[in-house]
Amino acid sequence: MIDALIAGRLYGSAEERTGQAGSVYVTCKVKVMTEDGDTILCNVIAFQDHVRNHLLQLNDGESLSLSGALTPKVWTDKQGKTRPAIDLIAHAMLTVHQAPVV
Repeated sequence: MIDALIAGRLYGSAEERTGQAGSVYVTCKVKVMTEDGDTILCNVIAFQDHVRNHLLQLNDGESLSLSGALTPKVWTDKQGKTRPAIDLIAHAMLTVHQAPVV
């Protein structure tokens, strides 16, 4: 696990879901820019009420910053090329619409 801070734009909409044990969580994707100009999609999951509620208020393309536990991964596309991916369990977030959420 890596303690990380990412910044990017919401890709699509955040979705609220319920786990088998009844726990509520939110998932979304965030487009994160790399230093060489490429983008990586970060798969985000949030369990804490304050982060879930704020993610659900955002629209596609809005800027945000998230901090939490990051896991780097690699996946293979249809052409057989390996690509980077990251998963983040979000603990806190910040948008231009609000003060910091901790």
